[in-house]
Amino acid sequence: MKKVMAFGTFDIVHEGHVYYLKEAKKLGDYLIVVVSRDSNALKIKGKKPLHNEKERLEAVKKLDFVNEAVLGDREMRGWEIIRKHKPLAIALGYDQWTSEMSLAEELGKLGYNPQIVRIKPFQPEKYKTSKILKRG
Repeated sequence: MKKVMAFGTFDIVHEGHVYYLKEAKKLGDYLIVVVSRDSNALKIKGKKPLHNEKERLEAVKKLDFVNEAVLGDREMRGWEIIRKHKPLAIALGYDQWTSEMSLAEELGKLGYNPQIVRIKPFQPEKYKTSKILKRG
């Protein structure tokens, strides 16, 4: 079984997220979605999410093609979640801040060498949480 891991905040699950996660699932057999902790979402985005981590986790769990949804590490870049699940592929969203190369280097130092794939955007002018919130 090839495990795939995808990461995100998923504050408002929208068609862009669904596209990203379905594309991630195509990389393997078993999709694990890591939902960022509230504290890490604040660090990354500079503001608190509208929904708390438990609400966001539950929203992702409701997606029928997601095999497993879990909360991320409390410490950013601690990689405990990767050590625990040992994915063979990691899918990154088009707007996620880390580069494929730097992630591969960091994980390589820990003895992991997963396939890292950047997923192309799906109508980002329409399906991006910040733009959806502005349209309100």
